[in-house]
Amino acid sequence: MSYLEKKVPPVLVAVLFGLVVWALAAVPPTIDLVEGLRLAIVLIISLTAVLFGVSGLIGFLRAQTTVNPHRPEGASRLVTSGVYRFTRNPMYLALALILTALAVWLETPWGLLGVVGFILYMSRFQIVPEERALTTLFGDEYLRYCARVRRWI
Repeated sequence: MSYLEKKVPPVLVAVLFGLVVWALAAVPPTIDLVEGLRLAIVLIISLTAVLFGVSGLIGFLRAQTTVNPHRPEGASRLVTSGVYRFTRNPMYLALALILTALAVWLETPWGLLGVVGFILYMSRFQIVPEERALTTLFGDEYLRYCARVRRWI
């Protein structure tokens, strides 16, 4: 177990990696996209992010279980329906998509390193500890769910 596990709020992690994406935009090369195409790509990615994030939140609220990322052991139900049939972490996926949209908006291929960094950080310091807690809580039911549904997409 690491000191950083479940310590930093996921939204703050996304903001910090957003700053990384923004800083990397200063590193050449950039990809010059036609303005309308760039805007369309950013809107599609952003709307997809909102869809995943809101759907994930609604799933937790409907199940009346915790949305607190620091206390997964407080979960009262395992949510496997709705968007959770496609991804085990739709809210974290939404944050990764927002970072991707930012990289596209800034026209920086290097910004995608910030997205990869976010995914690696979240997997190691947030998702793996959550998975340990959920395995303890829900046992084989959770393990079967993990075998069926991918962590990200």
